Amino acid sequence: METRTKAEVLRRLRSIAGHVEGIARMVEEDAYCIDIIRQVQAVQRALSKVNDLVLSQHLRTCVTTAIRGDDPEQRERVLQEIVEVFEAAQKI
Repeated sequence: METRTKAEVLRRLRSIAGHVEGIARMVEEDAYCIDIIRQVQAVQRALSKVNDLVLSQHLRTCVTTAIRGDDPEQRERVLQEIVEVFEAAQKI
C-alpha cells in the first residue's frame, strides 16, 4: 500500500475506533436509541470510505500489475477476488 494511502486509512481507522468507543459510552449511559443508531450509521459510512480507499489502492496497484503481467493464473485470481468482494458487498 502506498505510504500516503496507508496513513489516510490508519487515520480514519483510529478515528472510527474512537467513535465506536463513544457509542459504547452512549449505550452505557442509556442514551436515546435513535442517537445511538445515527452514530452507528456514521461509523458504517466511515468504514465504507475506508473500504473505498483500500479498494482503489488495490485496483491501482495489485490488479493493474496482475493484468499487465504475463501470468494468466495471477490475472484470473486477482479478477476473481474483485468479483468476490463485490458479491460480498451486495449481501450486506
